[in-house]
Amino acid sequence: MEKIIHQGRNVKRFREMLGVKQEALAVELGADWNQRKISLLEQKEVIEEELLDKVAKALNINSNAIKTLSEEAVYNFINNFNDNSVNNAPLNNHYCSFNPIDKIVELYDALLKSEKEKVEFMQKILDKN
Repeated sequence: MEKIIHQGRNVKRFREMLGVKQEALAVELGADWNQRKISLLEQKEVIEEELLDKVAKALNINSNAIKTLSEEAVYNFINNFNDNSVNNAPLNNHYCSFNPIDKIVELYDALLKSEKEKVEFMQKILDKN
């Protein structure tokens, strides 16, 4: 069975993970773009190579990520996350296999990086106007 990769859905996934609104992506893509066109783009299973590269650049990601992220990979990631959760441990056996403080620091660093990227993205939008 061949993996189906819906590039439009992948654009939406990455856009949402990065906290970028459709309107902001439209501004980044140029004057002939608007929120409605972004919505339509996210419904397309296959996106033209040149446009895909432009969208990836606007989101500051590699276009191969959009081309290769399959539904199966997304579900596997979610299932692996759920399988490793504390809720699946036996009732009297809540031992962590990691240091929770390290995870908090890791999550904080990721959040900080994401916020910095959002600020840079918004600054680029403001500089264009």
